[in-house]
Amino acid sequence: MRIITIIPAYNEENAIVHVVNGVKKYSDVLVVDDGSTDKTALLAKNVGAKVLKHGKNRGKGAAIKTGLEIAIKDDYDFIVLLDGDGQHDPRCIPLLMAGMDGVDLLIGSRFLNMAPHNMPLQRRISNGITTRLIRFVTGYHITDSQCGFRVISKKAAPFFTGISYNDYVYESEVLCKASENELVVGERPIQCIYGNE
Repeated sequence: MRIITIIPAYNEENAIVHVVNGVKKYSDVLVVDDGSTDKTALLAKNVGAKVLKHGKNRGKGAAIKTGLEIAIKDDYDFIVLLDGDGQHDPRCIPLLMAGMDGVDLLIGSRFLNMAPHNMPLQRRISNGITTRLIRFVTGYHITDSQCGFRVISKKAAPFFTGISYNDYVYESEVLCKASENELVVGERPIQCIYGNE
């Protein structure tokens, strides 16, 4: 079973080494540097990640699509998506992978089984509104539509490369595309680390 973790990153030189080193224990690592103006790409490469760099900032969705295309081409069985800012704990990767039996797309949920006490209030409110809307549109009974910590199966990945959005809307559109194609979506609980937002 071949696993790759795609890390979309933009100006994350302060966190990227820690994130890559954590992920390397569980999978291959691909950092898609989305036009950073700092040392994100160099630092990621120096600690063993494969790095692709966009010439200019195109958006998180664009970075994810670039990574998915590489993962599909290289025939990985599972693709983990994890943010480059250090909010996601790579030690949760095995927990998410354990939920992939019969599932096409697994979302790490910050709300499943617990309330994220450290999430900024405005994010909690906006996430709640968006998640209710996504539930209504897709029929998926999910608790956290906006979490970027996800696992995608080889079967599901091609459905998500043609999405037109390149910004954060991309992650919501992935769920709509999954619903359109009757993919199985699941959730597993995770915790996130928030900085000074």
